[in-house]
Amino acid sequence: MRANMGGAFVALLLGVSLVLAACGTDRPVTGLRVMVPNNPGSGYDVTARSAVLAMEQAGLARSVEVFNLPGASGAVGLQRLVNERGNGALLMQMGLGVVGAVHTTRSPVSFADTTPIARLTEDPEAVVVAADSPYGTLNELMTAWRADPLRIAVAGGSSPGGPDHLAAHLLAQAVGLDPRMVGYREYDGGGDLLAALLGSRVAFGVSSPTEFRDQIAAGQLRVLAVTSAQRVPGVDAPTLRETGVDLQFANWRGLVAPPGLADADRRALTRLVDELRGSPEWAQVLERMNVTDAYLTGDEFGTFLRAEDERVAGVLHRLGLAA
Repeated sequence: MRANMGGAFVALLLGVSLVLAACGTDRPVTGLRVMVPNNPGSGYDVTARSAVLAMEQAGLARSVEVFNLPGASGAVGLQRLVNERGNGALLMQMGLGVVGAVHTTRSPVSFADTTPIARLTEDPEAVVVAADSPYGTLNELMTAWRADPLRIAVAGGSSPGGPDHLAAHLLAQAVGLDPRMVGYREYDGGGDLLAALLGSRVAFGVSSPTEFRDQIAAGQLRVLAVTSAQRVPGVDAPTLRETGVDLQFANWRGLVAPPGLADADRRALTRLVDELRGSPEWAQVLERMNVTDAYLTGDEFGTFLRAEDERVAGVLHRLGLAA
């Protein structure tokens, strides 16, 4: 037992030293692992594997291992990350959905227990209706929603605490509705959500506009508004604030590391992600995934994480979904 533990500790130190030895030189980083806290093929998984491929194509890293550790909407992976205290050769792909999962699962750990490395991307949500919907504008839809919130069902692809769920309830709050009155219906995946919209089983949906890009282009769905600060290229719809709704919201993704990192480890990981962000290979990833660069590192990312945690906790507490 002691020999095995000793070997694991030596392997851990070796992994850290390999990362540090390569950063800041012309040699690619080796020994790095990236954890995805949900299933293969998920948004986090695609982001992590795309980032690692871009690192390798840019010559910044070699043979980086991406592994999946799903469970409790990301909370299982977060616990594993926190348990890896001091491991400078490990990153975890995360985002807004895992922030929500911390509260809905009553996780004993939070992102305050991690080392923030960088926010990478953001993706706005869109308020969408079927082409034959009676609601021609967001104001018409919001008027009907306020008048009879239980009849006007809203659909999303997120479980409680996820981006679609949060966006729907924040929208309700912004237009003067009690979030507890929202008739939110969760659908597993874009296909089921699309069928619910086209089949008039719900009045509107809140989800990423990229999820329904083809149906929007084909005229099957109409976008009444987007939640971003600026209009979304290729989407003919105003922002919420242009319609008079004071809300800005984005689903974002980033990277965190275990707690207790040495300063040199933290700087090395941040430098690696800095170099990735400046590479043409990463620019191609952003274009292919149709997401916006939202780069933020270090203490600024940590401040952002705390603010998001407070906002999410407030919404979920009002809904009775968080302690």
